[in-house]
Amino acid sequence: MADKGSSPKNPKPQEGLTKEENKEVKERRRIRAAVVYEIIRLEGEAELARKFNALWWSALAAGLSIGFSVLSQALLEAQLHRFPSAAIIADLGYCVGFLIVILARQQLFTENTLTAVLPIMVRKDWSGIWDVLRLWGIVLAGNLVGCFVFAAFLAYSGAFSEPTQTAITEIGRHLMANSPAEMFMRGIVSGWLIAALVWMLPSSEGTEIFIITLITYIIALGDFTHIIAGSVEAIYMVLIGEVGVGQAFGGFFIPTLLGNVAGGTVLFALISYAQVREELEG
Repeated sequence: MADKGSSPKNPKPQEGLTKEENKEVKERRRIRAAVVYEIIRLEGEAELARKFNALWWSALAAGLSIGFSVLSQALLEAQLHRFPSAAIIADLGYCVGFLIVILARQQLFTENTLTAVLPIMVRKDWSGIWDVLRLWGIVLAGNLVGCFVFAAFLAYSGAFSEPTQTAITEIGRHLMANSPAEMFMRGIVSGWLIAALVWMLPSSEGTEIFIITLITYIIALGDFTHIIAGSVEAIYMVLIGEVGVGQAFGGFFIPTLLGNVAGGTVLFALISYAQVREELEG
């Protein structure tokens, strides 16, 4: 009968290995899901405790930074439009804004659909939902103000060539061609992917840039809708007069917001908690 030290919860070092080799084995073991959960939960607790000004300015910066996803994608499309499959390469530009936001530790709403919710699940104190709603409200508002400023710059600055301006407009038209139902369903996938990205980062071990690029490239490649990056496009289309405010709000903003929350919170966060609940409570 196996002794207690050799049980799955308390793995015993292999006697056939040297001390240095056993140390290397321990260092190379993957982080357990419960550890990842706890890392993200602690980050969530810190975010929930932040003051209004810190959240607001970080969220505003994220809204501005995410605009570079649209601009970078348009710049690539303007340069590559003559080549076959140019859009597949241009979609790499979509990753730029997310790389800036995540590596600069700026507040992005779709990250918080996972991070801010995990502490509430552990506490099981549903009065804390107001803390989550406060965080979401501040971050979402700050993100959207940043999106508006960046979209206004794209529309009115005159800083870009005609091919680039055309590419920006085409990106916006492509987004707004989706029906509200499509916005919602595509938003679920996008919300799930961003939550998965947040979950993977604690164990990325120096590969953060690759992981961020891979996940956000899939979002662009699949035309999955993201409430913040997409808001730059939708606001731009309103500013140039191709889309009405009602269409942007009801046709894009509301269904995409609901889809992102459903994918990041209702699905990913709940499933992530379910897989580690017994370990956390044990």
